[in-house]
Amino acid sequence: MRQNDPIPAIEEAHRHHLATLPFDDERDFEDADRGFLGTLADPVIRDDDGKVVWDASTYDFIEGEAPTSVHPSLWRQSTLAARHGLFEVVEGLYQVRGLDLSVMSLIEGDAGVIVVDPLISKETAAAALALYREHRGDRPVTGMIYTHAHLDHFGGALGIVSAEEAAERGLPIIVPEGLVGHAVAENVYAGTAMARRAGYMYGAALARGPKGQVGAGLGQTTSTGHPGIVVPTHEVTATGEKVTVDGVELEFQMAPGTEAPAEFHFLVPRYAALCMAENVTHNLHNLLTLRGALVRDPNIWAHYLTEAIQLFGDRADVMFASHHWPTWGRERLVEYIGIQRDLYKYLHDQTLRMLNKGLTGAEIAEEMTLPPALEKVWGTHGYYGSVSHNVKAIYQRYMGWFDGNPARLWPHPPQALAERYVGAMGGVDRVVDLARTAYDEGDLRWAATLLDHAVFAAPDDAAARELYADTLEQLAYGSENGTWRSFFLSGATELREGAFGTPTATAAPDLVAQLSPEQIFDAIAITVDGPSAWDLDLALDVVLTDLGRRFHLTLRHGVLVAAEGSARDVPLTLTLTKPRLLAVLAGDLASPGITTDGDPVVLERLLGVLDPGDPEFEIVLP
Repeated sequence: MRQNDPIPAIEEAHRHHLATLPFDDERDFEDADRGFLGTLADPVIRDDDGKVVWDASTYDFIEGEAPTSVHPSLWRQSTLAARHGLFEVVEGLYQVRGLDLSVMSLIEGDAGVIVVDPLISKETAAAALALYREHRGDRPVTGMIYTHAHLDHFGGALGIVSAEEAAERGLPIIVPEGLVGHAVAENVYAGTAMARRAGYMYGAALARGPKGQVGAGLGQTTSTGHPGIVVPTHEVTATGEKVTVDGVELEFQMAPGTEAPAEFHFLVPRYAALCMAENVTHNLHNLLTLRGALVRDPNIWAHYLTEAIQLFGDRADVMFASHHWPTWGRERLVEYIGIQRDLYKYLHDQTLRMLNKGLTGAEIAEEMTLPPALEKVWGTHGYYGSVSHNVKAIYQRYMGWFDGNPARLWPHPPQALAERYVGAMGGVDRVVDLARTAYDEGDLRWAATLLDHAVFAAPDDAAARELYADTLEQLAYGSENGTWRSFFLSGATELREGAFGTPTATAAPDLVAQLSPEQIFDAIAITVDGPSAWDLDLALDVVLTDLGRRFHLTLRHGVLVAAEGSARDVPLTLTLTKPRLLAVLAGDLASPGITTDGDPVVLERLLGVLDPGDPEFEIVLP
């Protein structure tokens, strides 16, 4: 695939960043290298079928000075995040970094080891545990902790211990209240769309290299193995709760509604070590991830960081998180938690101040500048979140999508709008000419806007697509944010080569299996093609024998409703187990295990209006 060199405007911007950013501050490099014990002899991790799910060597090119095709600040961050291996945080506390997007921590107890946040895939988690044991001995796993409800913090659990072994041994698996419900709902309800966009966000289809994917800021990228979950045994519900595992006392602080809807921090007094989950990392985090999610609350985030200082600041000598490297020293860690607190609080408060003066989200994003005292700290930079899209997220949280201008209340949808703009401007060729002028002048944002209209009005126009791809590529080269870079490059790739779909699974079977019956029926209801079901009036009962529960389902007005209980004279009753119901949801009607009593046409009509999501939907084209 053709790739261009950066235009002069990008090179000039990079020279400015090199001259003005504090590249002489190398403390992060010292911290990222501290305690290194060794790494995998073979950097390639494969699944049982031999498919590569992680290859740390693909980032070996990240060393030395930044190439002109990568923002020098992002290059610095990727240089740090690409370090991989086993690291000693303090004696008895270890981390495996660089084998997935997230970090796996290991706390040694009296008889074994407690695993914290076992990565995304069972293959990477198993490799991480094996690396730990290579250096620390074959200690048994005596507990697991999932700090929050995102896949990269529990998905590899089955690589640590099987569900059967965990149950047989009574292995404590500790989570914040509500983790399972939030985790499975996020990955199932909007999972198809989120996964498609996550492919853009993490550059899943991009080649690694100076003109390709160089990292995601929070870590390098996501592994592509097999995620799952071992069901938790203990939910922490209150700040101050203490749990002892393998002789190690853990003291928890609840932090719901921060980076995840269910999240906690905890202190390990034995090691004077404070785990801040994903709420204090070495970058500005997302308030609204580009893959899509509910908007997070920076005000409550800041509150819990203040509380963490009050609870643990005088008892912790090292702080570690589930991404990046630790921070050592009591004064340093308290200062850094405070910096992160002030970062999120500043964005929150200043966005509210400006929106109350009438500025819109887009306008506030252009106006917002961090205080120099925050900006000079590398860990406040927008490698994963950004000031721009976080400010827009805060605006959205409080004000919604509408900015108050009546002209924007009912606009045409993108393709119809594009056709009108292009027609008004004199046709596609004229729009492309204007975009080329903007491109040559370095106004890449305007060029991208023009070309977005051009390709939505004329998707097959080769000149528009080519220049649009070139424009997105240059925007990528200029991005400090790793996920912005991957989004831009993914768009360019699809314009040049066609849609790459969703490179990773949308909903792993082990996660789907944790859905409650109510969530299963919700998931089915989401797939009902409403217009096709307008005239249907269906009813049936579903009996789940393994759970001893019965549900009454109705489909009317294009809406599927499920309620526990039964109705008189129901035309069809299905009797099956929850796993068999999940198989039906996946389209398996032929296998045994379903007993029907009544009119089978009811089920046929229901299934006939189900319309599953499309994991290959277009993004940069109509």
